[in-house]
Amino acid sequence: MQKEAIVKYFKSHGGYIRMGELKAASFSTRDIARLIAGGTIDKIKPGLYRLSRMSVTAEEYMEMVDICRAYPKAVICLASALAFYELTTFDPQEVSVALPHNHRALRMSFPPLRTYFFHDRFYGWGISIVKKRYGEIRIYEPEKTICDTFRYRSKLGEDLALEALKNYLIHGKPNISKLIEYSQRCQTKTVMEPYLRALLD
Repeated sequence: MQKEAIVKYFKSHGGYIRMGELKAASFSTRDIARLIAGGTIDKIKPGLYRLSRMSVTAEEYMEMVDICRAYPKAVICLASALAFYELTTFDPQEVSVALPHNHRALRMSFPPLRTYFFHDRFYGWGISIVKKRYGEIRIYEPEKTICDTFRYRSKLGEDLALEALKNYLIHGKPNISKLIEYSQRCQTKTVMEPYLRALLD
């Protein structure tokens, strides 16, 4: 088996490879299957694989990098984005991902996902690109995330939205004008404004 050659090939491509590239490089699917079974390679989704040794580096947010590499339209959102920005004490067990409303559901072996389908007027703006060692994370900005959490308060709970808003104002670097602008665009200004006024007094 060409284990060393396969591992070297993964490393030369940033640790992520698609099956088509492996076949084009003349590596056999049988060898790939053996390396997956042996824990050398992780299957991220059908057709996309990652060198599992990368996880030994304890790189933070690797799961988010995996998702964003696998699905270019995925944006980290809501509870997962709040946790990323340390705006909540809630520890989500699933990664929350936003997709365009007409997108098909994601198919990944790991991590567990909670998918939200955003309409066009809410999906394609307020996105930040965070660069990590092994790739980029597409994630909504703190202000957009807070407004989205208020928008989904009936599903996620108003407590989560209020905690995020309080932490943003106290511990973050608040941009009040952006927060108000985003609340208008997210159609949550009427709901958020009384809380915002009370917290700023």
